[in-house]
Amino acid sequence: MTIKSVLSAAAAATALLLTGQASAQTQIIDQVVAIVDDDVIMASELRERIAAITQNLEARGVELPPEDVLIRETLDRLVLESIQLQLGDRVGARISDAQLNQAMERVAAQNRMNLADFSAALEQQGQSYAAMREQVRREMVIQRVQSGNVNQRIQISEQEVRNFLSSPEGQKLTQPEYRILHALLPLAEDAPNSEVDTASSYLNGLLKRIRAGEAFDEVISSNDGRYAFSGGDLGWRKLEDLPSLFSDVAPNLEVGATSDPIRSPSGLHLINLADMQGGEQMVNQTRVRHILVQPSEIMTDEQAEEQVEALKARIEQGEDFADLAREYSKDIGSATEGGDLGWTTPGQMVPEFEAAMADTAVGDVSEPVKSQFGWHILEVMERREQDMTAQATRNRATEALHQRKYDEELEAWLRKIRDEAFVDIK
Repeated sequence: MTIKSVLSAAAAATALLLTGQASAQTQIIDQVVAIVDDDVIMASELRERIAAITQNLEARGVELPPEDVLIRETLDRLVLESIQLQLGDRVGARISDAQLNQAMERVAAQNRMNLADFSAALEQQGQSYAAMREQVRREMVIQRVQSGNVNQRIQISEQEVRNFLSSPEGQKLTQPEYRILHALLPLAEDAPNSEVDTASSYLNGLLKRIRAGEAFDEVISSNDGRYAFSGGDLGWRKLEDLPSLFSDVAPNLEVGATSDPIRSPSGLHLINLADMQGGEQMVNQTRVRHILVQPSEIMTDEQAEEQVEALKARIEQGEDFADLAREYSKDIGSATEGGDLGWTTPGQMVPEFEAAMADTAVGDVSEPVKSQFGWHILEVMERREQDMTAQATRNRATEALHQRKYDEELEAWLRKIRDEAFVDIK
């Protein structure tokens, strides 16, 4: 079918629905505008999506495309969504109510509302919360299908990472980023020394409060009104994107620290390093081994707890931790290694396990701890501070290359599934 006939069919279907608005006696009749494998796209779906896109573009002040372009692109998007949703259905991609609830809470939070207020706001605007929830579910399924199919097509070699890191783009990407809070106390460039000294004394008084533990922004905003400060949060910026006045100071500050007052032609400045990412990254690591006992059909949760308590007692009586782990641990990945999990970094383990590690001294065995996996006892073998700067830099480069390839592979994969699908435009 030609593009022209596609547009004619879609436009006719949309127009058919819209004629119902002209007369109360006219009955709105829905119809199929496209067959996509085992699914159909209805004229009502096309109309609703066009209305949503139009409303979004108008709210952003973006000029609407020509009607034929809008219909064609919207219908093509619906066709691709249908293909992907059917693929997700075939492989059993499901979004649980809990996952969907979390996603909706994030959407509400982005709009600075709780879920109840967000739902009420949608209804007031004439939109359906249930319809938006269903759309979010569809998008989550599609993202899962895309990720599963596209990621397996991406390969990144060590040479690609090295080449990227040596390129100007890679070097800029891996530069440290600074989040700067700035306060300027305005002073004329030719202000007399007495005025500068008075302002400096006042600023040093505020600085003393900040260094004593008060929040930078609260101290600046709560001054006695003698001076009108300007500045604020500069957001995340790389060193080369900072004003020279700040770029000379920021690398020498610890996170949370505030500079001494700095004089410039515009006045006196205080610079606070609110946060930093990239640069040198030292990480506290723990080498740990554990024994995991899991409840099952033949072992209750209480029995699993009793078993790890018994194993702990045997270790304290002199039996070898590694031997007991090989015999009793249900963690297939570590049992053959005597329970050794190697060096772990913060955030790698579930919270209950990490809390137990933090409370256990080197060489000691923890009390039984329960996690989502079952009951554990663990032994902290060593602790160290490890420089992860090179690894973190490599990870950021790999992520950048992966995202670039992902976008390319996604486009190619979408073309492939579109070409392979049976699509009949009515």
